[in-house]
Amino acid sequence: MSFTIYPAIDIRGGKCVRLKQGDYAQETVYGDDPVQIASQFIEAGAEWIHVVDLDAARSGELVNLPVIERLVKHCSIPIQVGGGVRNLERLQRLLGLGVSRVVVGSAAIDDPQFVREALQKYGKQMALGLDARDGFVATHGWLETSQVKAVDLARELVSYGAETFIFTDIARDGMLSGVHIEAVVALAQATGKQVIASGGVRELADVEKLLQVRDQGVAGVIIGKAIYTKKLPLAAAIAMAKEVDKA
Repeated sequence: MSFTIYPAIDIRGGKCVRLKQGDYAQETVYGDDPVQIASQFIEAGAEWIHVVDLDAARSGELVNLPVIERLVKHCSIPIQVGGGVRNLERLQRLLGLGVSRVVVGSAAIDDPQFVREALQKYGKQMALGLDARDGFVATHGWLETSQVKAVDLARELVSYGAETFIFTDIARDGMLSGVHIEAVVALAQATGKQVIASGGVRELADVEKLLQVRDQGVAGVIIGKAIYTKKLPLAAAIAMAKEVDKA
């Protein structure tokens, strides 16, 4: 199985930011122009870019749609976008802009009927984002925690046609505390589907550990803060993944 590095661009108010553990009060701005950041990622060898519309995740309003449209137009590689995708119209709007893969999160809890229908129509162009706090799914920009276990929800989503999951351990997101590899592998094993890890990557060693379990369903990793704080050289991580894929 090939392994993909997804450098992350989180957009709030049109700017590239990072939050600590999803806390909107703990925001750091890393750039005024997400397109410029994306260009740097492409120069480093990125083959995908992961984008989160933080405003949409919190309020449900797609206020950053013009920024996402610019990203799609200016980027020569596929983009996956998440945040606030809670109905078929929003999913279709993003796909209509040229987004390659849309990430659906909170709606899996709030509106399972929409998710079923979306998976039937656009399953291969979707990823299901499972953001977990102590094993339970968090929703609405991580402001609420449900009583649903991530693994149980994932199994249900597979029955609807889900093929790709993004698993985020909220306790580690933006903390540079290392990836919760056991939880990522457990989700991949429980579903039999591809899982992209997210949250906690701090150094190349974390990428190396994930590469060691790629044959267990771990298909990639989303990296944010470690790139922006220059603790992890993106080009080196991408080269490492490509080298392993060749072997």
